[in-house]
Amino acid sequence: MISRAIFWFRRDLRLSDNPALLEAIANSDEVVPIFILDAKLIGTSGSKRLAYLGQSLRALDESLDNKLHVMVGDQVEVLKDLAKRYNAAEVHVSAEFEPYGVARDARIESAGIKLIRTGSPYAVAPGRVRKPSDGTPYRVYTPFFNAWCGHGWRAPVSAPKEIGAATPSKQDRNFPDWPIPDGTQLTPAGERAAHIRWKFFKENILDNYDESRNFSGIDGTSKLSAHLKWGEIHPRTLLAELGESKAHLVFRKEIAWREFYADILHHNPHTESDYYAPRFANMRYDQPGTKFVAWCEGKTGYPFVDAAMRQIVKEGWMHNRTRMVVASFLVKDLHLEWQLGERFFREHLVDYDVASNSHGWQWTAGCGTDASPYYRVFNPIEQGKRFDAEGEYIKKYVPELSHLTAAEIHEPWLAVAGYKNYYPKRIVDHALERLESLARLEEIKPSQQ
Repeated sequence: MISRAIFWFRRDLRLSDNPALLEAIANSDEVVPIFILDAKLIGTSGSKRLAYLGQSLRALDESLDNKLHVMVGDQVEVLKDLAKRYNAAEVHVSAEFEPYGVARDARIESAGIKLIRTGSPYAVAPGRVRKPSDGTPYRVYTPFFNAWCGHGWRAPVSAPKEIGAATPSKQDRNFPDWPIPDGTQLTPAGERAAHIRWKFFKENILDNYDESRNFSGIDGTSKLSAHLKWGEIHPRTLLAELGESKAHLVFRKEIAWREFYADILHHNPHTESDYYAPRFANMRYDQPGTKFVAWCEGKTGYPFVDAAMRQIVKEGWMHNRTRMVVASFLVKDLHLEWQLGERFFREHLVDYDVASNSHGWQWTAGCGTDASPYYRVFNPIEQGKRFDAEGEYIKKYVPELSHLTAAEIHEPWLAVAGYKNYYPKRIVDHALERLESLARLEEIKPSQQ
């Protein structure tokens, strides 16, 4: 009798370097590959991320010779139905660690479904790296990074030569038709696209990454975040090809930040939407209103901020430098809670990752781990001058300012023709709001008595 195992694709939409898939193949004569469309996650995902996911599923299906089962419904019901129809005793998965995934898998196992976990979306699974002195988790990045490097990771594994996938019936081919929103430009999805971008990055950008990564107007970052989010490429694959130069070390550290935040969320699941440093919940914040709308629409009157906000709406991606700048502006210039921005990013980012998004926001807001202190406020004018000196990034996304020179574009209010194309006036005075944010910080400082 033929033995079958279900392989449930989740955040690992690839064939190469997928140990869980190899385990499913080794444990069966035939694999039933499946992706389950989760109504809850679909409901909280923006249109751009869904469009990207749809493309990624098509790419995965092509690599599986059109044998991917795409099902809709409750995971327990779908898996039980599939196991019954295929007489499959096991469901193989890559382990997940974010709060929703952990709760979902626990519910599935409590229903009597056997999940066999092999590997994870990380080079080092959350919870593995701990302080040698007392076994507690790290709370600060640098010692985590050193311990993470010391722990090490497995080498990448090859794609299976043969999968022997079961042929799905028509009823099992429920591919979503999520169109790319009008006016939006998304990067290509899928495992092949991930490896093409990785090859380009290695050959053209990586060796200067330490210098290029902060400049928003150039192609100076890996742009692999969406591929990593959906598991179209595994971080082990990237780490295996890094050397010891400064540029390579900086890139390795960026991968480690992703794993650090995953570890933090694993140990502190409430921080998905709550404060890591609880006292900041007591800070005096403003209610969102017209200024928040202006921030969302990229109409704050600060060119570097507005370019970034328009980029995320158009592309579902934003340069990391400007992610920090717009986050600081929301929290410290507009005095709004970080969760408002986190939710906006969640709606628009194709590369949305719950741990990186939540703790990236909290880092800039000054209430997270390893926090940039709250009193360190990003100056949106000086950041633009430093990291977009010629204004190329601004001109690309804020055409109302394309007529200005590099010397004028970061402060159009000082240019004679700064507003001739109806660019919005500044909604706040940064210098004044910086002082206000520091005053509010004083209000929640612990008493010295």
